[in-house]
Amino acid sequence: MNQPANIGASERRELTSFWTGEQEYCVDIMSVREIRGWSAATPLPQSPNYMRGVINLRGAVLPIMDLAERLDMPPTQPSERSVIIVVQVGERLVGLLVDAVSDILSITPDQIQPTPDVGCDQSKAFIRGLITIDDRMVSEIAVERLLPDLEGLAA
Repeated sequence: MNQPANIGASERRELTSFWTGEQEYCVDIMSVREIRGWSAATPLPQSPNYMRGVINLRGAVLPIMDLAERLDMPPTQPSERSVIIVVQVGERLVGLLVDAVSDILSITPDQIQPTPDVGCDQSKAFIRGLITIDDRMVSEIAVERLLPDLEGLAA
């Protein structure tokens, strides 16, 4: 896709891309606070199945969400390549367990396609849009939509 010469740097957005299962996803780089290696989480009783538990992040309790399981895919099997992407939404921090970080993408608004209607709202629930880069399709995660039921989990 050719970029018009008049697209300014202010119209470009940067996204952090990563792999979960066989799919590539991304989040706005402005919501990413840090990326750290996998460390086992302490499970919390009565938490949703996609919540791995909590870890100590420099004295703060950080809830860890298995992004694959949250997206209704098979759970992530943590490995040496697995990472936790610490994202901030509003005043909350949450760690997203993913298989591997991939790239930093610099995109313009015209590169984002709407999520297609595939007969269920579930696919649109967490995906803001689709980005085609070269021969690959990357789904942009709407991080704020992942978090509503985390209220009080790590209070």
